[in-house]
Amino acid sequence: MIKSMTGFGRCEVSEGDRKITVEMKSVNHRYLDVSMKMPKKLNFFDSTVRAVLKGYIQRGKVDVYISYEDLSEGSAALMYHQGIAAQYVEYFRQMEEQFGLKNDMQVSVLARCPEVLVMEEQQEDEKEIRPLLERAVHGACEKFVETRIHEGEALKDDLMQKLDEILEIALFVEERFPKLLAEYRQRLETKVRELFADAQIDENRLMTEVTIFADKICVDEEIVRLKSHVEAMKEALQTGGGVGRKLDFIAQEMNREANTTLSKANDLEVSNRAIDLKTLIEKVREQIQNIE
Repeated sequence: MIKSMTGFGRCEVSEGDRKITVEMKSVNHRYLDVSMKMPKKLNFFDSTVRAVLKGYIQRGKVDVYISYEDLSEGSAALMYHQGIAAQYVEYFRQMEEQFGLKNDMQVSVLARCPEVLVMEEQQEDEKEIRPLLERAVHGACEKFVETRIHEGEALKDDLMQKLDEILEIALFVEERFPKLLAEYRQRLETKVRELFADAQIDENRLMTEVTIFADKICVDEEIVRLKSHVEAMKEALQTGGGVGRKLDFIAQEMNREANTTLSKANDLEVSNRAIDLKTLIEKVREQIQNIE
């Protein structure tokens, strides 16, 4: 299977009063780059989540969002900070003496002072949360991979079509080469006859000139290598897996052969088809950037 590097997955898992939601999305990246946002109370699960992700993803910039809800009565508790309250009382006493003011401090006033009474979340039980979190992460990853596979298969079909078009151009150039030599020989012979109407044409000299011309425009090796690269790319696409880097390397080699073919082109038709070839290969390279 071919996987795209673009994907989205979401999973929500509830158990009792606890609920964990995991959402993840990704875009192209040369390597695996994971960015996570989750409540501070779940930070100690960071390595656990990353380990699960690596089992599903090889490449891509992945953003993971984890939310946690605990509606149980014991999830938070009111905390009284006695030391802070004592400091307030002492400072109020000092202000009374310094400014000659009446100290009208009451419990209700003291309770409203910052940090005296604070609602604090209770420490979660790691053993209870871990299975819930892992289920949510696995569920999100499975849906995430499904979207990647779906888009990856569409990319594969498109690439296969473009590779067939590249082969058609390669075959055209291959078949055009003998005709170019025949046309060149004809033009050369006609020109010699026009210049030296009464002279005998030296066949050996004529063949030497045609051979020199053939060496200059011969792209047999380039076309053979190009067809080999196309077949290698098709095989990699059929094999599937994490082949994105391999496909990118093959596309670079294909582009190199196309550049050489264009530089040697001494015919308008071949030049036009070589330009079409480079355009197709560039489109292939763009599509490959989306493959894991």
